[in-house]
Amino acid sequence: MGPLKGLKILEFAGIGPGPFCGMLLADLGAEVIRLDKSSTHGNHNKADIHNRNKKSITADLKNPESIIEIRKLISQMDGIFEGFRPGVMERLGLGPDECLKLNESLVYGRMTGWGQEGPMANQSGHDINYIALSGVLDSMGRKGENPQPPLNLVGDFGGGGMLLAVGMLSAFIHAQKTGEGQVVDAAMIDGSSMLMSMFYSFKAMGFWSNDKESNLLDGAAHFYDTYECSDKKHIAIGSIEPKFYAELLEKLEIDDKEFLDQMNRDAWPKLKLKMAKVIKLKSRDEWTKIFDSSDACVSPVLSLSETPSHTHHLSRNTFMDVNGFDEPAPAPRFSNSKAENKSIILPSGSSNDDVSKLYDLDISKLG
Repeated sequence: MGPLKGLKILEFAGIGPGPFCGMLLADLGAEVIRLDKSSTHGNHNKADIHNRNKKSITADLKNPESIIEIRKLISQMDGIFEGFRPGVMERLGLGPDECLKLNESLVYGRMTGWGQEGPMANQSGHDINYIALSGVLDSMGRKGENPQPPLNLVGDFGGGGMLLAVGMLSAFIHAQKTGEGQVVDAAMIDGSSMLMSMFYSFKAMGFWSNDKESNLLDGAAHFYDTYECSDKKHIAIGSIEPKFYAELLEKLEIDDKEFLDQMNRDAWPKLKLKMAKVIKLKSRDEWTKIFDSSDACVSPVLSLSETPSHTHHLSRNTFMDVNGFDEPAPAPRFSNSKAENKSIILPSGSSNDDVSKLYDLDISKLG
C-alpha cells in the first residue's frame, strides 16, 4: 500500500530526524527495516510514533560477523540511511564507498547537524545549535527577551528529517532512471537555512529588520499575533489581506479610525494594546464561535489534548487512534496510491527471524 510500495530501505536506528524520515517513508509504503543495537533487543515503547510501520532487527555493530551479514542485507536494499557523526560508518566498514561497491544503485542517506564537511562537521550539537547558526533562532521571540526555540521542529524535523526524505526520494528517481546510486548529505544547518529563504529574501528587499518583533510576521503587527482571552486561553490572528482585516475589525466590533491605517508600523504597538483589550472581553470559545466560517483568519490556539477532537481534524481523519492514543495519520494524501492509516510499532529485534529468512542472513551472527 502507498506510492513507495516495493522500495526497501535500511534505517540505522537513532533519535529525532532519522527515525522521523524513516516514519515518513514507511507511512508511504516503503519497507523500512530499523537496525537497532543488540543491547536493545526486546525493548518496546508502543508510544514511539517514529518507529511505526517498520520492521526491526538487532545486531552487534562491534562484531565483524554481524557486519558481514549487514553488508549482505545492504546489497539487497534500495537505500539506507544513518545519523552518526562523520566517519563512524566508515570505521564500521559500512561507509558509502564500501556499500556502493556492494550495490551500485544504492541511495545512501546521511543525516547530521553540521554536514559531512566543514570545520564543525565533527562537533556535537542539537537542534537549537543548528538553528542558532542558520539565522532562525535570532528571529524568534519578543522584543527585549531571549530568542525562543520553536521546539525542535525547524532543525530536527523540517530542516533535517523532511530534507533527508526529499533527498532520498530524489536520489531514488535518479537511480531508477540511470541505475546510479549516490550519497545524500542532509545537514540540519542546510535545511534550516533553506526554511529561512523567504526571510533572507525579505531582508535583501528591505522588508525585514534584524530587530525582533518589528516585522510583519514576527508578532509586531496587531493583525498577526496571538491574544489572550478572558479564560486565559488564546486565539491566533493572521488577517494580513485588507479584505480579511476589514472582516476582523467588523467581527471584533472595532470602529476606531486609527485601525484603518493597517500598515502604519508606528501605530502597531498602540493598536495591539487596544485590540488586546477587546479580545480580553470574551472567552476563546466565544471568539471561535463568532469567527466560525469567517475569512478573517482567526483560529483558536489548541493544546495537544484538544487538537485531535477539533471538528475539521475529525472530518479529515487527521489523527488516528490505533494504539490507545492519538497520533497524526500518514500524510500527504494521494488520489490513487492509498496509504493505510495503520501504526504497527514493533519491539526491537522482533523481525530478526523474518528478515533473516527473506534476505538469506545468518541470524546467529547478527548478535
